[in-house]
Amino acid sequence: MKLLLAFFLIVLSTLVISNQKTNYNTDPLQESIQRGSEIYTDFCITCHMPNGEGVTDVYPPLAKSDYLMNNREGSIKGLKYGQEGEIIVNGKTYNSYMAPLGLSDDEVADVMNFITNSWGNKNDKMITEEEVSNIKN
Repeated sequence: MKLLLAFFLIVLSTLVISNQKTNYNTDPLQESIQRGSEIYTDFCITCHMPNGEGVTDVYPPLAKSDYLMNNREGSIKGLKYGQEGEIIVNGKTYNSYMAPLGLSDDEVADVMNFITNSWGNKNDKMITEEEVSNIKN
């Protein structure tokens, strides 16, 4: 009887744990945003700051950024290959250099999903690894 009860408890616990893993964060966009947040912390936070506001006159803001939200392909390209030359963000000209970060296409997609859904930005159309891979320098 004890053996049967132990077996039953093991099976039940396995089902509960399995169900929790299955239901946890099954929204692909939310999962991408979470991964992108971690990559942002590793690669982007130094210049664009924790709040996405950038550094005045040096690094453009990502928070409520018209350039980011209205120039999807250019933003992906800048993140994928680096950015050089003038860009206008929220009516202000920036002429900084952003080195290529060496991110893979899936990492670029994740960071883009994070920054286009943070700090007042809202992007309902998920950026995919395939979309990033189709953008050439």
